[in-house]
Amino acid sequence: MTVRRIDVGPRMSQIVIHGNTAYLAGQVGSGDGVGAQTRDILKTVDGLLAKAGTDKTKILQAIIWLSDMKGFADMNKEWEAWVPQGHTPARATGEAKLAGPEFLVEIIITAAI
Repeated sequence: MTVRRIDVGPRMSQIVIHGNTAYLAGQVGSGDGVGAQTRDILKTVDGLLAKAGTDKTKILQAIIWLSDMKGFADMNKEWEAWVPQGHTPARATGEAKLAGPEFLVEIIITAAI
């Protein structure tokens, strides 16, 4: 089975496709607060899924990291407005130290094609 990479960089690819599955690199966003960063990330995810030939109705799994679980409700508000009801993926959310103090949320997506 072939492996296809999209938006390949020196450290990582933004998308790796193997078979009928697309793996997105962890996405971080910009903006003031967890809600704004989550919205920014989800907009990016929509674009990456389109490049992979899929969409948010085919997300299999989402892993969400928050720099502080105090932002859980704000992140969920944006997530629930974005994710199509009836197509919610398996999901885990945890707290982790992210790549820099400016990042409050990171989202990792795996989707079917």
